[in-house]
Amino acid sequence: MQDAIEVFRAQTGASDANIADLKTFLAMLSDANEVMNLVGPDTLPDFWNRHAWDSAQLLSLALEAKTWADLGAGAGFPGVVLAIMLKERPGAHVWLVDSLGKRCRFLQTIVDALDLPATVVNGRAEEQTITVDIVTARAVAAMEKLLGYAQPYFQRGAKGLFLKGEKAEVELKEARRVWQFEAELTVSRSDPRGRIVSLGSPRRVR
Repeated sequence: MQDAIEVFRAQTGASDANIADLKTFLAMLSDANEVMNLVGPDTLPDFWNRHAWDSAQLLSLALEAKTWADLGAGAGFPGVVLAIMLKERPGAHVWLVDSLGKRCRFLQTIVDALDLPATVVNGRAEEQTITVDIVTARAVAAMEKLLGYAQPYFQRGAKGLFLKGEKAEVELKEARRVWQFEAELTVSRSDPRGRIVSLGSPRRVR
């Protein structure tokens, strides 16, 4: 594991405090995963690449962003990782939005334990009135639905950065039947099969 941590540190410039918080997060996630289905148990041994680096790479695509909303925050990816990495940055804040109470209770224990610059919101993503620089999500819904969930954030000036898998191009094609938008795809640095979808101000056409 130490090798994976050092690779992550080199990739992100993470501080000792960041690493300590991520270790605590991993321990708490592993314990919680025993009693509720937060992530696939077989993914935890690859936590530092598959979850931590996959999430943290978003920061390099939005260097000036301080405020983030993670829709369907679930187990805390990417939102908790972003909050940990932004903890020492003045004015940074992450909203962790999820509709399921038990996931929100888990997220709140993490936020409290690590004293993160984050707010847990138990509710539907599309019903919130949060204003942020970036709206993000991972493994929540296909792009067509996800743009609907994120639309209120776009309307208040947010840019979207969404972690997607190898079917990202197909999802975008299907989404364009309902939405008009320009999107940029970036190859994921944690898994070359993945894509990060960057876009702003989609407009519903149907």
